[in-house]
Amino acid sequence: MTSTAQAPQPGAGTAHPEHLGHVIFIAAAAAMGGFLFGYDSSVINGAVEAIRDRYDVGPAALAQVIAIALIGCAIGAATAGRIADRIGRIRCMQIASALFTISAVGSALPFALWDLAFWRIVGGFAIGMASVIGPAYIAEVAPPAYRGRLGSFQQAAIVVGIAISQLVNWGLLNAAGGNQRGQLMGLEAWQVMLGVMVIPAVLYGMLSFAIPESPRFLLSVGKRERAKEILAEVEGKGVDLDARVDEIEHAMHREHKSTFKDLLGGRLFFLPIVWVGIGLSVFQQFVGINVAFYYSSTLWQSVGVDPTQSFFYSFTTSIINIVGTVIAMIFVDRVGRKPLALIGSAGMVVGLALEAWAFSYDLVDGKLPATQGWVALIAAHVFVLFFALSWGVVVWVFLGEMFPNRIRAAALGVAASAQWIANWAITASFPSLASWNLSATYIIYTVFAALSIPFVLKFVKETKGKALEEMG
Repeated sequence: MTSTAQAPQPGAGTAHPEHLGHVIFIAAAAAMGGFLFGYDSSVINGAVEAIRDRYDVGPAALAQVIAIALIGCAIGAATAGRIADRIGRIRCMQIASALFTISAVGSALPFALWDLAFWRIVGGFAIGMASVIGPAYIAEVAPPAYRGRLGSFQQAAIVVGIAISQLVNWGLLNAAGGNQRGQLMGLEAWQVMLGVMVIPAVLYGMLSFAIPESPRFLLSVGKRERAKEILAEVEGKGVDLDARVDEIEHAMHREHKSTFKDLLGGRLFFLPIVWVGIGLSVFQQFVGINVAFYYSSTLWQSVGVDPTQSFFYSFTTSIINIVGTVIAMIFVDRVGRKPLALIGSAGMVVGLALEAWAFSYDLVDGKLPATQGWVALIAAHVFVLFFALSWGVVVWVFLGEMFPNRIRAAALGVAASAQWIANWAITASFPSLASWNLSATYIIYTVFAALSIPFVLKFVKETKGKALEEMG
């Protein structure tokens, strides 16, 4: 499944729909998949210690339960395009909503550790689907004049989902008296945290019934008149609808369906530009960003912060993540992608190095010394801020722009797969690494942040202001 990428007809690029609020609602509804992505990625943060205690598992087994959802994500993301091309974008969203709802109920009521792991895979599959369908649907439905701004809804929804999940976890922990295994509504608090995911999952499904199918999909199945109705709805009645339909159909017939074979070349197996995309994806994850969202409450508790405060710090970190994302959205087209990435890398090196320094001190009465504790807390927020205002957004912009048209879809798929694998590697390894040496773990992340600077300088080309046809 690919989005419409052809140049618009005269007037289409500046067309303004009569009901812009309705178009915004459509994009926001589709971006609920991103909200689920962010919520699920972070909600497990509130259950890690309770799962460890209830099932009496070591760090390696615990890490696999936490990280296994990413396997489902990878499968869901890899198959979503084919499913959506066969049954439609809206139906795909509804399937994702149903699977996520079932997963939330199953995760809240597990009878064994393997059972919990299974439901996390199901939920991962759902958010993997939603993470691909949302941006593609928005690109296909959004009026050309608003496509960039409406497309940013997906990333905004992800960071808001992370923040809301942390806030809900904090509220539920307080209601349970600060105990993750405390009783709430007949369940342990951590079970309620996972079960609350039913609410956004059901809302996502309900919203999918309130938005139209993509004109591009409708044309692919011969529903030309319905496609014209939706184009009039989202682009305005002043647009020449017959010409727009012809334009979309022409682009669909002309498109080259890139395959994995198109990416191969030379002694390095993949084409050099594909390796650059893989490198961007790997560096984005190997700085350890998801440790801040999967394990932050566990991390703070391990250095003596009480559970309620640790949950609050996780929430403030997610607010910083939102602030950084907004900064990136403002400056990515003004400053450029490459300078923003370099600024972010430098800031991350400082934040991660300070965390490594703080965690190198021995605990006193189960806590870090006061100075080191404050340095660790501030440095963690600095790290997240610089990641969010740079690599959190810039990598996705680069991956959408940097590949030549003939290989874009396949190359983006390989780079995204590399990102899921790298995410899994960091998520699965952190508990074992942290129990070995927390300071050394952060030194490793610091080294990757530092190595990202020469990588960007030498291999990554600026894409700001260039047409997609110029890439390659």
